[in-house]
This record gives sequence, C-alpha cells and structure tokens, in this order.
Amino acid sequence: MAWLSKSMKMGKSSSTASLLKSLLCRPPRSSYSTAKRSSNSSFKETHDVVAEAEEEVEAASSGISRPLSEILKELNKRVPDSLVKVIRSENDFSIKYVPWHVMNRILNLHAPEWSGEVRSITYSGDAKSVSVVYRVTLYGTDAEIYRESTGTASVDDTSYGDPVQKAEAMAFRRACARFGLGLHLYHEDMA
Repeated sequence: MAWLSKSMKMGKSSSTASLLKSLLCRPPRSSYSTAKRSSNSSFKETHDVVAEAEEEVEAASSGISRPLSEILKELNKRVPDSLVKVIRSENDFSIKYVPWHVMNRILNLHAPEWSGEVRSITYSGDAKSVSVVYRVTLYGTDAEIYRESTGTASVDDTSYGDPVQKAEAMAFRRACARFGLGLHLYHEDMA
C-alpha cells in the first residue's frame, strides 16, 4: 500500500492507479456470504490491476535517481530561447539570462534530488552593496557534487525587488551555470 500512496504523491493519477486505490481503499464487505459470492474472476482482475499499477510505479520512479553524468549531460543542453529573458542596462547593453524560477524548474526536471542553500550574506564595508554566496548540490546514484557562486547587488537599486533577493538569484543562476545550465548564454555575450 505504501507504493500506492507514493504513486499518488508523485502525481500519477492514471486510471489504473485510481482504480487500484478504489479497490484497495473500499470498506470491507458486510458478511462472509457476500464475499463468498464474489467470483474468482474479480479476484484475478484485481490482481492484474495491482500488478499493472506496480509496473507503472516502478517505471515512473526509475528515472528519479540517475548517475551524475546523465544529469550533467541534460543540464548542459541549450536552454530554449522561449525561456530566456533580456534586460537592458543603463548604457543600452542587453543581457540575456534565465530567470531563477525557470532554472529551479529545470533542476527539478533533470535532477529532482538537488538542493540549494545560501552560504553567506555579506554587506560591503560602505554598506552600498550586498553579496550572497549560494551552493547548489546535485545528487546522483553514483556521487554528489556541488558548485558555489556569488551574486552582488547594489543596496540602492530596488527596481527588481530587494537587493538580497537579487544577489541570491544571481548567485543561484551562476552556480547553476557552473554545472552547465544556461552556460551558453555567457558564451553568446562574449561573441
């Protein structure tokens, strides 16, 4: 029954899984005679449904944990242009970037067992800027690796949220780029 609840949590609401849940979660029959009247064919059908649902759950969960080489191969692919944003700086210089929430979703898709953490938040001596160090860790079946990076934002610039959030998002994107995610954008800027 634990594998059934796991499949429901994973969003697997196929007709087989919901049929299985309705069969297994049904209240017990009221009398022995009612149970005796049920045919062997309904037992066989239930058994077949259980076996099919178990296969579905195994197939769905087999892709969660993968070797790091496979995860990195996926992260190094080009991010579709439809997910890339462009901002213009003060001197009319355009900068392409992938928003942090898109990077988060890409990591969830290709490396669902990743983690991220803010390692430090430091204000400059003159209190005009804030820097954040962010660590992204990927977990594969064979190993785990992490990359850290920094992001800095001016305390006076509040055009896109508060400075700490901006610095954190920048550090997160850069840490992801160290795994190859969105790294092509940095190379395009140099050309």
